[in-house]
Amino acid sequence: MRAALALLLLLAAVHAEHRGRDYVRDKVCQEFKTLGKEDFRTLTLVSISRKYSNATFEEISHLVREIVSLAQTCCAEGADPSCYDAGASALSAKSCSRSSPFPAHPGTASCCTHQGLEQKLCLAALRHPPPLLPRYLQPSNQELCQAFEKDPKDFADRFLHEYASSYGEAPLPVLLGSTRSFLSMVSTCCISPTPTTCFLKEKLDGKTLSLLTLMSNRVCSRFTVFGKDKVTLSSLTWLAQKLPGASFEDLLPLAEGAAAVFAQCCGSLAEDCMQRKLSEHTAKACAALSPRDPRFAECCRGQNPVQNYFCLSAVPPAPAPKLPEVPKPTKEQLCGEEGARHAKRYVFELARRHTSLPDALLATVYDASEKARGECCSAKDPSACLHKKHQWAEAELPTLLENANQLCGQYTQLSFLEFKKRLQKSLQRTMPNASPELLGQLVEQRADFASTCCPPNSPPLYCTSKVSSELGQCKGGSCLLG
Repeated sequence: MRAALALLLLLAAVHAEHRGRDYVRDKVCQEFKTLGKEDFRTLTLVSISRKYSNATFEEISHLVREIVSLAQTCCAEGADPSCYDAGASALSAKSCSRSSPFPAHPGTASCCTHQGLEQKLCLAALRHPPPLLPRYLQPSNQELCQAFEKDPKDFADRFLHEYASSYGEAPLPVLLGSTRSFLSMVSTCCISPTPTTCFLKEKLDGKTLSLLTLMSNRVCSRFTVFGKDKVTLSSLTWLAQKLPGASFEDLLPLAEGAAAVFAQCCGSLAEDCMQRKLSEHTAKACAALSPRDPRFAECCRGQNPVQNYFCLSAVPPAPAPKLPEVPKPTKEQLCGEEGARHAKRYVFELARRHTSLPDALLATVYDASEKARGECCSAKDPSACLHKKHQWAEAELPTLLENANQLCGQYTQLSFLEFKKRLQKSLQRTMPNASPELLGQLVEQRADFASTCCPPNSPPLYCTSKVSSELGQCKGGSCLLG
């Protein structure tokens, strides 16, 4: 199954606006004829499951059948040239009907107010947000084989849907390679005389691809939500917390290099983009980080760059060194040509002093700084504007950062049960008159925040929203992170 795919045109393509409807038909028909019906159907199932990650299997199946039928009918020898465009228009109309069996989307109603090509382009651009966390849980080997033997085709389709909707932010070639490897493993091992040994061997052989899928889904999810600038910041603070003794100038090039890899490869259809570019970046990171910390040197001894990168990402934060208070950037720095760089430096300095702070909180501080720059640097009195913006931060931010750092530090160091016991005792000391019900509720809220947002692979949309909500509560005097 080739990865050089333009199939994400599907109902209609943005290229159609510039190159005409014949381009859409010809491109889809070329893919259909090159891949064959079954591979075309498989690719469509994976692509649509990525695009509509919250849709049910039944909704996805309806749409896949329609798309494959459209291609099969309209790409046949002697088909009317207008067949594909008419069929795509009929699919758009069906999507807009009240009884549509296709995946629902909040933007569908808005798209359906348009007509013709504009409606098709609007519907084609819709996409569900990425899931907060991957939902796919691999069954036991025995359960896999039972489902496979019962109905191999239905097993494969359901697996492709569940896996693609859970890891849909991974680059399409990586995702296709991973699903192909998994289905090959199941079909081979379920007929093997020694299935357990077979599964063990196949899983070990496929470890690199599995790690690449997991990691690229994580980093590309962040890239989708944050964009290149904030992914650079996230990589920078990630490094600062692991190597708090390193300077901003030492670590920024590595953070920019990581963001450049994700920018180039997350949306790429090149077969080996992510693995090749990530391997190149890992070599540079190993050369720069190994001499500074034996933990990184240990990770970099392996011969597999993907596994080395996974090891580097799992290195825990280091203890924060004793450093003077973070110098706040001046008006001249924030409003100068390198204002964004100074804002990143400020957040970097916060990260190396609070090495357990969650990524979402550091990103929110950066957002606040960028918002202040945007509003104040063009104001009549930038200094007064910035001072007003920072009044609350100067009064409340140090305590907030310290409390969040302590919360995530304890979560990282303790077992979950011991962490909740420590929370209970701490709250009883600070709130001696609170009822057992209120204390229990607060413990669960803090434990939920810590378990979801303290780890480095925390879901970006959920945790950014959670941190913003908590900052609002802090301003009102009722702070979960307090």
